[in-house]
Amino acid sequence: MSDETGKGRPTPSRKEAEAARKKAMKQPMTRKEQAKRDRDARAKIRQKQQAALRGGGDEAYLPPRDRGPLRRFARDFVDRRTTIAEFILPVLVVVLLFSVLAPASTANTYITLYFYPVLMLSIAIDEVALTRSLKRAAADRFPGQSLKGLTGYAVLRSFQLRRFRLPTPQVKRGEELPARY
Repeated sequence: MSDETGKGRPTPSRKEAEAARKKAMKQPMTRKEQAKRDRDARAKIRQKQQAALRGGGDEAYLPPRDRGPLRRFARDFVDRRTTIAEFILPVLVVVLLFSVLAPASTANTYITLYFYPVLMLSIAIDEVALTRSLKRAAADRFPGQSLKGLTGYAVLRSFQLRRFRLPTPQVKRGEELPARY
């Protein structure tokens, strides 16, 4: 066993463990003390969850929908690509501002009227390509595992701006994915 594994201390004997448990039970605790202890425990768990979402913590503290090697692969697969969908919100804000602030002319009307369907069609094509390639890559890397819910997870992640994605992206754009997950 290496130094990196294990708990870093000897296992207490049964007698010591029971004595420590009984001592903790004997301590009188008011309602305020109990509430403070519970609040501190919840704060510790929240800190561990935030650390896991920010990319520096234990994967066991991730929300259930983000856990597991298959979901991590899907996150990395989406994060290494640039998708049209991740820019939809900023583009739509610009189109809205353009349609409201630009003088009402036939050219502006046609630009805003036809730009939106073209944007939606290009996003749909990009997402279909993303999901097909994800399914193929996941089936190659994880043979025999169920891919249920993976494409929906990837599509939802691809619609978020990269900067605001949680768990945070662990791969750079265009970077090769690790061989094992």
